[in-house]
Amino acid sequence: MKKFEVPVFYRSSFIAKIKEARKITDPRKKDFTPTLVDFGPVQFLMARHFGFCYGVENAIEISYRAVEENPDKRIFLLSQMIHNPDVNADLQSKGIKFIMDTAGNDIMNWDDITKDDIIIIPAFGTTLEIEKKIAAKGIEPHRYNTTCPFVEKVWNRAEKLGQENCTIIIHGKPSHEETRATFSHSASNGHSIVIKDMAEAKILAEFITGEREASEFDTFFKNRYSAGFNLSEHLIKVGVVNQTTMLAAETHAIAEFFKTKMTEKHGIENLSQHFADTRDTLCYATNDNQEATYGLLREYADLAIVVGGYNSSNTSHLVELCEEKLPTYFIAGAAEIEGPDAINHFIYHKKEMQRTENFLVGKSPIRIILTSGASCPDTLVEAVMDKILSFFANTKPKDEVMNNITR
Repeated sequence: MKKFEVPVFYRSSFIAKIKEARKITDPRKKDFTPTLVDFGPVQFLMARHFGFCYGVENAIEISYRAVEENPDKRIFLLSQMIHNPDVNADLQSKGIKFIMDTAGNDIMNWDDITKDDIIIIPAFGTTLEIEKKIAAKGIEPHRYNTTCPFVEKVWNRAEKLGQENCTIIIHGKPSHEETRATFSHSASNGHSIVIKDMAEAKILAEFITGEREASEFDTFFKNRYSAGFNLSEHLIKVGVVNQTTMLAAETHAIAEFFKTKMTEKHGIENLSQHFADTRDTLCYATNDNQEATYGLLREYADLAIVVGGYNSSNTSHLVELCEEKLPTYFIAGAAEIEGPDAINHFIYHKKEMQRTENFLVGKSPIRIILTSGASCPDTLVEAVMDKILSFFANTKPKDEVMNNITR
């Protein structure tokens, strides 16, 4: 796999050694068992896969190259390049300005942008409408295009589905940048609709089977389907693609659900005329990180700490998985840990911060799951580790710990 030029301050030599040790013992990435990092009074369970993925490293490399190649030009990002505050803040410190917020609202006037400026497309991609807007300025929209290749893979699959007269069902968060971009590309090739979860999949299926009246459609899916969408014509054959950071297991379950519904309605012998298999659109990095989290949760631990941006979709799903089994703290970095007795953490479903006292339970050794989202630098994870280690006496030095890591 390609190695990217990512600034060294995003790297952690200690965590890099842990990851490299796992690569040696598991080169084909088949073993999702976590790594036990034992400092004595405190032990960390590190996921087999965590941190920067291929798409994120690709986006960072292109963004920093844009800065290096254009020292005398103004450089703009359409919106946050990835969902990590430290990375975005560093890009802003280099002089890059954001044109829109993550919801797609303008935070600067497009009229102020000229053909001499540089625009970077973020890792989530962008809509065809915005690409045309950039081109109309006389700016080549794809010169610094950091769209994740796996997002583009979804777009390509959606295009093929459209060519097969298949309606594309997009499993994603309707307001997310990637979902908005995928919907734009998908709708240009075929009729499309966005659903956010299995509950909405079941509602859509009731329109397919005729259990719901067409007059109710807008109640559930207003502004989430393509122009000219006709229930009687455009739910005859369907295929499911996803926002790449969604839970892979949920996307698969939704696809299987529609496959079952189409089988019930049209018969197994006619299934290929009414359902398209799209399992090949799942992002390997998202899937690996989620499988690695399942691997973590098969081990005993006292609590979990997940590090990442609070608006990071893929990170939020890791939090959801951990919360099902044990106390979980979603933090942006070490600064959220006040001390051994208090931590400030983000409650994703409420979109609010919470302070929890005595989060480090009074036992020794204490075992902590420590992982991060795909947009989180390893340096932030090591900083969290170091902060926690500072609360314990007589911890083993890192060199000794590293020598004892066997998996």
